[in-house]
Parts: sequence; structure tokens; C-alpha cells
Amino acid sequence: MKLKLRSVLFIAFICLPGLANAVNVPFLSGRVNDEAQILSENTVKLLGEKLKLYEDSTTNQVVVLTVHSLDGDNIEDYANTVFNSWKLGKADQDNGVLIVIVPDERKMRIEVGYGLEPVLTDLIASRIIRNIMTPRFKENDYDTGLIDGVNTIIEVLQGGDPGMINDTSEPSETSESSGLSDLDNSDMPLTTRFLFGAFIFGILGLFTIVGLISPGAGWFMYFFLIPFWAMFPIAVLGVSGTVILLVVYMIGYPIVKLFLKRTEWYKKAQHELKTKGKTSIGGFSLSSGSSGSSWSSGGSSSGSSFSGGGGSSGGGGSSGSW
Repeated sequence: MKLKLRSVLFIAFICLPGLANAVNVPFLSGRVNDEAQILSENTVKLLGEKLKLYEDSTTNQVVVLTVHSLDGDNIEDYANTVFNSWKLGKADQDNGVLIVIVPDERKMRIEVGYGLEPVLTDLIASRIIRNIMTPRFKENDYDTGLIDGVNTIIEVLQGGDPGMINDTSEPSETSESSGLSDLDNSDMPLTTRFLFGAFIFGILGLFTIVGLISPGAGWFMYFFLIPFWAMFPIAVLGVSGTVILLVVYMIGYPIVKLFLKRTEWYKKAQHELKTKGKTSIGGFSLSSGSSGSSWSSGGSSSGSSFSGGGGSSGGGGSSGSW
């Protein structure tokens, strides 16, 4: 028995948040969460007190997290998921910062909330990682590297201009910007990339096919899907591949649509929608509505005192390795 198309889409979109939440988000126990146990007790206490005083005076919320490994997850996605799960920063200001350090994989990231992105820019975050933290981490001196990094972040947020971050050199090979170049060099494992790609392209392809065969809502669907084709494939294909795919979609969709409009079955379906208000195409039932057409498949029916303040991040910041 065939599944209804609506049921398939419902299940797909229910599963999407589940994939995002599959990341193992540690319990938020304080401003310094040393899950990997790479910091001394004195550093944890010192930074915790410093960050509390800074938050009390500015409401900016800076939090540190160390984990042994990402278990195959992408550090950008991991940091963003943890940030939004912990809701760092004030809800109406989005003024949180998350520093993630993964010693076993020699990776780190500074994730920045929406409200602080104009001050703690991706470029500045990248330079803090490259010039302040990386040299110390290469010497396995996590305490000094993190303390210096936190102090520099606070200085930048207070309007300071630390000299060590004001260089014009190109990022080193170990530095990974969170911009377009980083997306082109995603370290997502091949198996994960394949499965994620199958999911993304399965949903986009399904909507695209529906738009192509639908006489009523076809052109609406074409414009509706453009931003999705422009963004979702980046995680799998990178920026360059996504640009090529987007161009193919924007040119190919109208060509295929115009070709299908000349076929007999398309003309028949279009006529039935106008005269009967419904039609059937390849097992899909379509009915006309006030905003185009609707469709369905054929077949039978069947506890800590410390917490985030409600802020969020859209992926601003920078990543690096050492």
C-alpha cells in the first residue's frame, strides 16, 4: 500500500529537528565546562569568576566548553547546536559567546551570538584563534591559551584594540574561517555527508518534482525552492558545488516545465483542474485551491543555578585547529 505523500513529508520534517538534536549536548554546569579535563582547577575557578563579573557588568555571556571528541560531528554544527541548546546570552540581545575546545581532534571554535557579531566579527575571532590561542595550544598549554583568548575576547567586546589580532596576514592552513572557504572544506565524514545529502536532496527533489508536474502551483514552487537549493546543499557539496547546482536548477526547472506543458498528459491534467477541480498524475491526486493546487498520493488512506538567558546564534564566529 502506498504511503500518502503528505505522510512522507510530515515524517521527513519531523526527523529533521531530530537530526540536529542528535548531537550530544553536555549539561551546562557553569561558565567553564571542562568535560575533557584539560584545565587546572585554578584556571576553571579564575575564568569562572572573571566571566561572572563580566556578565554581571555587561550582560554579555561568555561560556567555555571542552570535550574530548566530536564523534564525527562537524565542529561548526556542534558549537551552534550547543550554543542554541544552552541559549547563551539575553533573549532580546543574543549577546552570547561560546568557546569550544576539542583536544583529541585538535580543533576549536569561537561561536558568536547574533547581537555580538558586529563587534566580535568572524575575522577577529579567526585572528584570536590563530594568534592568541593556537600558539599556546601547540605547546599543550591550554590554561594560558584559554585565559589569553578569553581576555582578548572581553577586550574586543569592550571596544579595545588588541595589537596581536591586528595583522593582515592570510589565515594559516590550520585556521578555518566560518565563511565560505570553511564551507568548501567541510570536515564532515564521508558517510555522514552521504546520508545527509540523501536526506536533503530527497526532500528538495520531491518538492521540485511536485512543482514540475503541478499545473497550478508549479511556478510558485520554483521561486519558493530557490533559497533552499542555495543553502541546504552547502553542507554536502560546499559553496562551489552548490552554486553550480543552483544555476542548473534555475535554468533547468523552467526548461523542463515548459517542455512538460506541451505534453498531452499535462494538458489533460490542466484541463481537468479547471473543469473538475481535481486530477491525477502518476498516482498523485491534485486539486485546485485558492492559492494554486494541493496534492496527495493515490492509494488507500491509512539542575544548576547557572543557565543561558534565551539567546541564539546563527553560526557566526570562526574555527581553527592546531
